[in-house]
Amino acid sequence: MGWILYVLLLGLLLPGLQAFKPLLGSSITHMQITEMAMLRKTTEVCRALAIAEGRDFSIPPGETLSASAVQRACSPSDGSLLSGSKFKATIVTTYLSNAAVDAIYALSDSRHFDNEAFLGGQALITEGIASIKANVRQENFISARLTLGEICHTLQDFYSHSNWIELNQKHPNTNLIRQDQSIGNIADRNTPTCRSCSGGDCKDNILPEIISEGKLTSGYFDLLFSFKPAGKCSHGGSADRTSRRDPIGGINKDDDAADHGHLHRAAANMAVNATMEMLEDIRGATGEKDFLRLMGISRSSVLCFVIDTTGSMSDDIEEAKRVAFSIIDSKKGTLDEPSAYILVPFNDPDFGPLIRTTDSDIFKQSINALTASGGGDLPEMCLSGLQLALTGAPPSSEVFVFTDAPAKDFDLKSTIIALIESTKSVVTFLLTNALSARRRRNTGVVNRMSPQGNELYQELADASGGQAIVVTKGNLPQVTDIIVDSSTSALVTVLQVVRDPGRPDNFTFAVDASMRNLTIYLTGNSLTFNLNSPSGVSQTSSASDGPLGTIKVVGNLYTIRVDTQAGLWEISVTSTESYTLKVTGQSSIDFVYNIVEDRNGFGTDFTLKEGRLKAGGNATLLLSVVGGDSPTVTEVSLVEVSGSRVENATLTRLGGGDYLASVQSVPDGSVVIVLKGVDGMPRSTQNSFQRQTTTQMKASNLTVTAMANGTLEPEVPFSVPFIVTSGGVKGNYTIRSRDNMGFITFFSPSLSLESKDSAQGIVQLLAPGSTPSGTDVTLTIEAESPGGDSNYVVLRISVLNKVTDFSRPVCQVISVSNNCSNNCSQSEWELSANLTDGNGTGIRSVTVRMGDGTLDTTTFVGEGGINITMARYNGSCCSPDVELVAVDAVGNVGTCFHSIRAAPSLAPSVATSPVAHRTTTPSTPSSTSSVAALKLPLLLISTALLAPLLS
Repeated sequence: MGWILYVLLLGLLLPGLQAFKPLLGSSITHMQITEMAMLRKTTEVCRALAIAEGRDFSIPPGETLSASAVQRACSPSDGSLLSGSKFKATIVTTYLSNAAVDAIYALSDSRHFDNEAFLGGQALITEGIASIKANVRQENFISARLTLGEICHTLQDFYSHSNWIELNQKHPNTNLIRQDQSIGNIADRNTPTCRSCSGGDCKDNILPEIISEGKLTSGYFDLLFSFKPAGKCSHGGSADRTSRRDPIGGINKDDDAADHGHLHRAAANMAVNATMEMLEDIRGATGEKDFLRLMGISRSSVLCFVIDTTGSMSDDIEEAKRVAFSIIDSKKGTLDEPSAYILVPFNDPDFGPLIRTTDSDIFKQSINALTASGGGDLPEMCLSGLQLALTGAPPSSEVFVFTDAPAKDFDLKSTIIALIESTKSVVTFLLTNALSARRRRNTGVVNRMSPQGNELYQELADASGGQAIVVTKGNLPQVTDIIVDSSTSALVTVLQVVRDPGRPDNFTFAVDASMRNLTIYLTGNSLTFNLNSPSGVSQTSSASDGPLGTIKVVGNLYTIRVDTQAGLWEISVTSTESYTLKVTGQSSIDFVYNIVEDRNGFGTDFTLKEGRLKAGGNATLLLSVVGGDSPTVTEVSLVEVSGSRVENATLTRLGGGDYLASVQSVPDGSVVIVLKGVDGMPRSTQNSFQRQTTTQMKASNLTVTAMANGTLEPEVPFSVPFIVTSGGVKGNYTIRSRDNMGFITFFSPSLSLESKDSAQGIVQLLAPGSTPSGTDVTLTIEAESPGGDSNYVVLRISVLNKVTDFSRPVCQVISVSNNCSNNCSQSEWELSANLTDGNGTGIRSVTVRMGDGTLDTTTFVGEGGINITMARYNGSCCSPDVELVAVDAVGNVGTCFHSIRAAPSLAPSVATSPVAHRTTTPSTPSSTSSVAALKLPLLLISTALLAPLLS
């Protein structure tokens, strides 16, 4: 296993050596390639969906294509409050996963198409695509995005590291995303491909016969050794030792200064088109709506409930039902309608299953079926249920836990905190303290939840930026408005602080003109406060209905709903007990953040830093500001949650709303990010805004790194090596490893480390044979030093059954008829086609992508026992084109296009690409035609066609 340790450490030490990377900011990076492709393809899908639904779709002329602009345009109704933060977060997640390929797999030939490893690279891409499609079917979008980033890197590297561009190819190599197709005439190992560069000029170092014969080759690369087969091309660059061996030089196009840097932009543009082509294939398999969910295009957050179903919880369950039904009914069809619904019941000893759906009626049925029963002893499996919710919900979700009992599984506390920090989700506990008579008889406890139980829930709530609200069962309906508030679109946090122990303090926060529905929450006992508005008006906690707004007190929760005024607000709180203060509102201005490492020193090549900040060390934050009117960040700082220390960051503006924030010394305690800026142009109309993260970030002196190479195949053992690096503490480090599926069969329980030493451990998993493809395994590996310092890494691993079906469905048009006339609205046309998957896995779905008519399908068994799906399409002659999309059980996609337009007005009936076929039928009254079998194609859309759509 030593080589794994070497690879992991090497990935930590090396800069981005084999990737699209910039030199002095002039070149195009993987980050830019990935973001541009995602923006363009999402715009295209949103436009197609809007047309199909009869809606307008437009991005204002001159507006830059951005996450905010696309999100607003994709909204079916008023999108003025939508910031695009979820879409931007998806883009950032994807390109950070893209960058991680260089960090983790720096020496993998296949992942970079080095050393002529074309078949291995193709296999990685196609396996990744199959995994993404399976993940989306299971609604596991986080794993799908991470895999998407990885294979984007490999796909994009093909155009920089191979000679595809030098072969004068004008279109992407489509067969890279087709496992059953050849990607070209690959030069064999014994065929020389390059000659040495003359005087450092490597423009023409590929042998002329390689070009004339159209043979594919790629550069050889090695950091330590100069060996390569005789006559072969090298990658090139100072880090590549093979480029010093004859033939000298390289062929990479990673940046403008590379050996073939004159072709850098051609390679980058081709990589954008290839990435879009791959996204198009994924879109075909998933359908428009699930594709947009994959991209993070959604109106609002999910509604996620974790509910105790033990015997004393019947009142709480009824209230959860009431709130859920109210949200569903009142917000259906609005911007605030939840994008998905998640329910996790827990009892003792059972918990789960996790129920996740986009159908509000299914969610209603699921929550309505909950009954309160059993329970036995007092503590319940609350944290096990919460673990399922945190691994199953999208990042930055609001999770609501209903319980009246302490947690039996408190040993999961560190895992829950790791998941909270990793997912940036907010957890709010609704705690009722009236225990049933049955519990009192069986346990002898008093009619109150134990202080230890409340303290645990309070700690978890504080860590996430949520609240632990303690009320009686009778008062529970009065505090559930907080669920309604959190289910609104464009919810942002302006300020959040914790004071433990409590003390008198003054807090200020800036409210900008974009803010709506400003709400202040205080949780604590025996506290008083005084609120001052920007205009100088004051209101005390004793005035329930005063000049600034209304104050509602239930249990330990104070809710203050104020009339929103732009400017600087102040609130003074007096309490000797611990309390939390949270200020929220609705605004289009928001930001996305990640802790990253700048790997090349230019501020343009980042990898995600797993786990916690380095205690006392420096930190780099990648921030993306979205929404508003050209918002500009003026200040970023790390602020201690319970203390007074503030560490200001040095800001570097990257463009497009992206910033790097560099902090020289990370505080030892828990911190949050506070961001301040101005919005609006020109300067005379600017107004200040303030935003804050909710999740508390902790610091640690030790690090944990891990590598999960590939997907998890059922009944095949899967090993995850990890490394723990001490922070100067010698001794035995405790290791904890948990997953949400129970697949762990072994892990190293402890590691012995010297001071500032590293040691390797391993986690082994085994998925049962019945595990469906697309299942998401969330693996948490935690390490704790003898002194109590701890850190973690969270990995997402996808389950993928071995795929053997690579062929796409085929289509045979049986008949086409029409009675079209000059008055197209009064006439119709019909098409009948048989669709088959041969000996494949069978057709799962047939849908209409283009055309506003109706589609009916029936299935029957044809000759040879082959299942045939007959499709009958009927449409208006005003809509003369139809495109059917067929998807088989493993996600192979084909499209079948037919048109009754007059032939002269349409492009040639057979496109030049070998995988794109179209049929056209002249529009004549009552005509009928038969067409031979067509292989269902993947429609290719050129950049020229996209240009008018994206302007």
